[in-house]
Amino acid sequence: MTCYVGLDVSMKETAICVVDEAGDRIWDGKSRTDPDAISAVLARRAAGAVKIGIETGPMTVWLWHALTERELPVVCLHARHAAAALKLQMNKTDRNDAFGLARLVRSGWYRPVAVRSMDTHRLRALLITRDQLVGMSTALINKIRGLAKTFGILVGPGKGGTFERQVRATLPDDPVVAALFESLLSMVATLRER
Repeated sequence: MTCYVGLDVSMKETAICVVDEAGDRIWDGKSRTDPDAISAVLARRAAGAVKIGIETGPMTVWLWHALTERELPVVCLHARHAAAALKLQMNKTDRNDAFGLARLVRSGWYRPVAVRSMDTHRLRALLITRDQLVGMSTALINKIRGLAKTFGILVGPGKGGTFERQVRATLPDDPVVAALFESLLSMVATLRER
């Protein structure tokens, strides 16, 4: 039987709704948010699914790729566009959202969102992580320079080993201050290694 499915994804559970060609609810329920569990439910309850709608969100990329690998006809809908259609519903629940998504993909009144490859997301994660680590390193270096001024230590320009040598060469005899700067310098070195 021809049917359409809506998936409302949350961290632990995914609400699933199956509608027929007329848009009437055939079945709804929940599944663990796991591609194997979801595909098992769909195999039992929606074997003739023409389209399976899922909104953009934090777990969409993972689920979309995993369900597509299982040869399920998944389409990704922009969350803002879907939210505009789902606002028309009386009660905002996961169950009703899944029903609304199923009816939305049945109607065809949506523009599917392209989901980028996992390689693209890996590269993006790498670049974001690198940017974060560089920012943390820069913030620590600036913090060291600022704290040093409090104790009358003026650190000249320099990067990497030059900066560390300048700081260590100008540290006061105060063991507390020296330990503080050493711990900050070791964090900078660790971030640089990463």
